[in-house]
Amino acid sequence: MKFGVVRFPGSCDEVDALLACRRFGDAELLWHTDRDLHGAQAVVIPGGFSYGDYLRAGAIARFSPVMAAVAEFAAGGGPVLGICNGFQVLCEARLLPGALLPNASLRFSCRQVRLVVENTETAFTRACARGDLLSIPAKHQSGRFHAPREELDRLEAEGRVALRYAPGENPNGSERDIAGIVNDEGNVMGLMPHPEHAVDALTGSTDGGKLFESLAALEPLAA
Repeated sequence: MKFGVVRFPGSCDEVDALLACRRFGDAELLWHTDRDLHGAQAVVIPGGFSYGDYLRAGAIARFSPVMAAVAEFAAGGGPVLGICNGFQVLCEARLLPGALLPNASLRFSCRQVRLVVENTETAFTRACARGDLLSIPAKHQSGRFHAPREELDRLEAEGRVALRYAPGENPNGSERDIAGIVNDEGNVMGLMPHPEHAVDALTGSTDGGKLFESLAALEPLAA
């Protein structure tokens, strides 16, 4: 599996994401002005503050040339993982529903959280078992997932809530404790916690590696 990790001006977690991907396959950085994905078979949009988070988080990155290529890739069934700011970008690009609003505390939160695996039938969670608890760090100021009630009901009914904050672990006030969702087809996922920071035992957890392991085990799309 070859991973492509997008780098925007203002990204700050792309190197950790790149190194995490390289534990499970080949990986290279994709610059925000790239108009193709250099043969990537899975795309990771990492955390940070793309374009300084001007206007609102992810709003400008959504219009970068590389996102046109990512949207085309996703439409063809290619797996795309958005982490933190990457989740915000995917929502702005309408590749995922909902929005990430300021934390209920109106403060930046940085803490280790536990996530419950709700759906193992996604490209990103197949290395997990339903009900698994994953210990992964979360760090953000606008991570409160919001969608209209009807959309939330649909996400729940269709099994598109892939990850949920464990009871008492919600760091941002996200509705229904939602930490990560997938699109209708199941090939695009966004989550606020940072699995790329939990792939080495030295950090206290390797649970984040299960997401990259799941992606690496996918059958690559035909060229």
